[in-house]
Amino acid sequence: MAEQHCNIAIVGGGTAGLALATELRRLGVSGVTVLERELEAGGVPRHCGHYPFGLRELKRVLKGPDYARKLVQNARAAGVDIRCDTTVTALHPQARLSVNTSEGSYELQATRVVLCMGVRESSRAQRFIGGQRPMGVLTTGALQSMVYLNHQRPFRRPVIIGSELVSFSAIMTCRHMGMRPQAILEENDRVTVRQFMRPFPALTGVPIRFNTSNIRILGEKTVEAVAYTDGEGQGHQIAADGVIISGRFRPESALLYASHLEVDQGTGGPSIDQYGRASDPSYFCTGNLLRPVETSSWCWHEAVETAGRIAQDIATPIGGEGHVPLCSADPDIRFVVPQRLVKSNAPNAMTQMQLRLSQPVSGHLTALSDGKTLWGDYMSSRPERRILAPLKPLLKPDLNAPVELRVL
Repeated sequence: MAEQHCNIAIVGGGTAGLALATELRRLGVSGVTVLERELEAGGVPRHCGHYPFGLRELKRVLKGPDYARKLVQNARAAGVDIRCDTTVTALHPQARLSVNTSEGSYELQATRVVLCMGVRESSRAQRFIGGQRPMGVLTTGALQSMVYLNHQRPFRRPVIIGSELVSFSAIMTCRHMGMRPQAILEENDRVTVRQFMRPFPALTGVPIRFNTSNIRILGEKTVEAVAYTDGEGQGHQIAADGVIISGRFRPESALLYASHLEVDQGTGGPSIDQYGRASDPSYFCTGNLLRPVETSSWCWHEAVETAGRIAQDIATPIGGEGHVPLCSADPDIRFVVPQRLVKSNAPNAMTQMQLRLSQPVSGHLTALSDGKTLWGDYMSSRPERRILAPLKPLLKPDLNAPVELRVL
């Protein structure tokens, strides 16, 4: 097929991609195209047939599929070209994409590309869950797709592994189809979600087993039980006919690893500057591709802000000669976003950096460069909690050395 052209090519038609596309059109940017590999746009919320979605961004409380449909409607009404069943197979320098469809392949040349591929849950193998290999082991995303899109009930008495917010979403999905989770297995001594959500499993009749280890799935053709070791070293088994492996999200970054773009080892997503630009400045990135994982509402607002930066960059290039790394020199800090700071006077830069921890930490979060303290503040938090810190104190006119974050 012949080469095609557009102004802005957005890879991914989930919450971030649709919100960004709609905002770009509102700002007067023409030629906005969304490339979505699924048969329908809308992303993960399409699979989440429960509340609450849309309160902050749409001022309405919606179920996930209704929220996704509203985002698609808004984008189309704004004049966005949404191409479904369209897979981007390669990212090339200077905003050029290789694209594959059921009708053939083509090259798409854009002025700017925005990557919004989102995240996926870690698999059983990635979480080192042992045992046999029976049928009936699903991630939450696969479960939600079966229940809400295909109206199938894969099992009746599953065990849920993990206690992130998505794990509690799995409980609601099970209840929707009459399935009764037998337990939640959590490796740590408390739930990963914030403590105010702690009573929810008990209210729905699902016990939580903390400090579990050596989790194994038992069964030949189908799941028969889940075995684990408790905090005192005692072995247990829970009779079950299915397993839901929830959470431990990671960016959907296969395209990045096969491309010329720099990947951050901390997040597993792209390395970006404070404007959301990748190492090739013709590429912008936003949404959960930046880090695992945030809510749809957070991604919506983040994408709207990124749209403003892209519109600005098209009108007056952001520029910025050289950059300094923003990184962590402390094993307690899992990652920081952004990972690069450029010297630019362009407006609308990010005002905050975002951090996550690898373990519970209380201490003084400090930013240092060339032996000098640029900023510091007390912090007490846990893994999977959003931590925000100001970027402005770091952006000194004479900043030339890497900025390192430490907990002192």
